Amino acid sequence: MPLLFPKRIKYRKAFRGKRRGAAKGGTRLAFGQFGLKVLENGWLTAAQLESCRVAISRSLSRGGKAWLRVFPDKPVTVHGQEKPMGAGKGLVDHWVAVVKRGRVLFEIDGIPELAARETFRLAACKLPLRTRMVTRKDDSTT
Repeated sequence: MPLLFPKRIKYRKAFRGKRRGAAKGGTRLAFGQFGLKVLENGWLTAAQLESCRVAISRSLSRGGKAWLRVFPDKPVTVHGQEKPMGAGKGLVDHWVAVVKRGRVLFEIDGIPELAARETFRLAACKLPLRTRMVTRKDDSTT
């Protein structure tokens, strides 16, 4: 089962960057009736996103549609255990999506609110960050 990662990239290795501030975009619902919004800053690995996606799609087996709103496009490198310091940057180990607070991660539509709440509860258990379910009516007031 292939995990998410970009087909091609401009640079093979990236700086770590800062994990602070609020999301500039992707904070409102765009496709579905319900969304899972992240409340903290951090990195989500491709494996974590994939396990969430699988949990959501299994829960939606009776109907409904899901959207993944983030993509892991940042390479994370690791150095070998026995490598000496100063031997250059390590090899790309895995890919992460940088998420900032307020960002909508997943959206679903076509199911009742109670089922959506349960679906997002199952998905949130697979994430290392705190999340909250948002609805279309919540979104219109803010």
